[in-house]
Amino acid sequence: MRGSRCGAAWLALAAIIFVSVSAAGCTARVRYYDDEHHDDHRWNNHEVVVYHSYWDGWRQPYRNYSTLNRDEQCDYWKWRHEHN
Repeated sequence: MRGSRCGAAWLALAAIIFVSVSAAGCTARVRYYDDEHHDDHRWNNHEVVVYHSYWDGWRQPYRNYSTLNRDEQCDYWKWRHEHN
């Protein structure tokens, strides 16, 4: 009985690791098209860091990129191209 509990625990741990790694791989596949500059941008960990620095300059409460309206998203990509 004890061996089956230990095996189940290892199986659960392996599943958690698999899901974590799979989810991390998906973040690099998210792309946004910049209409004004006519190019694609990958949303990855580096872009998250840059986006946070963008918000630090605004001195406003942080908002996720996905909650921004179209004009606000365009403003971000314009800033992004100027601060490459």
